[in-house]
Amino acid sequence: MHVDTKGGDLSPSNEYIELAVEVFRLLADATRIRIVLALREGELSVNTLAELVERSPAAVSQHLAKLRWGKLVLARQDGNKAYYRLTDEHAMRLVVEAIRQAEHSVEDLPGHHR
Repeated sequence: MHVDTKGGDLSPSNEYIELAVEVFRLLADATRIRIVLALREGELSVNTLAELVERSPAAVSQHLAKLRWGKLVLARQDGNKAYYRLTDEHAMRLVVEAIRQAEHSVEDLPGHHR
């Protein structure tokens, strides 16, 4: 068994691999990635998120429901407004690393290496 420096099992037989696949499926959507990026600075309302990701509030709400189901975001009600925030830093780190990997596919020396 391979254990990382924080004590987690990183072996190919890790019991969380199938759940990790579900996390990747949840993040395999451009709008959901944009939502995660928008939430990096903190809590935002559905309408603000809709403006930032250039989608309708209804569409953003549907995406947020999926992210909430996957426990990637948390919701808070304030009257008739809902506010969302990232559950923790892990989804943000996954998105950042995916973008960095994408930069490698188009640039010999990506900006994050300069």
